[in-house]
Amino acid sequence: MADTKRKIGIMGGTFDPIHTGHLVIAEAVRVEYDLERVLFIPAANPPHKQHFQVETAMHRYMMAVMATYSNPHFFVSPIELERAGLSYTIDTVLELIEQYGNNTEFYFITGSDAVQELSTWKDVDRLLEVCHFIAATRPGCSYTLEDIIKHFGVKGCQRIHSLETPELEISSTDIRERVRQGRSIKYIVPESVENYIIKENLYKRF
Repeated sequence: MADTKRKIGIMGGTFDPIHTGHLVIAEAVRVEYDLERVLFIPAANPPHKQHFQVETAMHRYMMAVMATYSNPHFFVSPIELERAGLSYTIDTVLELIEQYGNNTEFYFITGSDAVQELSTWKDVDRLLEVCHFIAATRPGCSYTLEDIIKHFGVKGCQRIHSLETPELEISSTDIRERVRQGRSIKYIVPESVENYIIKENLYKRF
């Protein structure tokens, strides 16, 4: 019998701001894994950013909506913005399972560098039971998944995957610095996001 499960991607992150690299990776994974949709989920209170100043959750959410609007397979979820406390992936995935039902396979999309730290994530064993991880790598990337897959054994082999995606040397940190310095961010972020940053005067005060 053919597998009739829905396949949905999760693109989580701070998105401070969302940029072209995020969109390219999400689309590459969507096509390769035949995902029905990709949910972009801005973190409200990311645990790994507690000692960093980030833009407000609402600004980051609005930029994500603008950046993804033209792709009929991309959607933005406020699920973490609506939940109090720190934004842990396991809580988000379990909540999504309640929303979409058990007949859904979830694929969490992230960078290969982040996957190296997977063993430090909250309830990671349970997380690997309910969600696949797709590690986006660039051509010639020095990161390998061999050690982290071995660490999780059979579960790692079944649930952690890698996909080589187009190489785009873009980072949100660099974008924020460009804005602070008055340099162009055109084509690094979608035009709608660029206009929003200018209109709301973002990234100038810190």
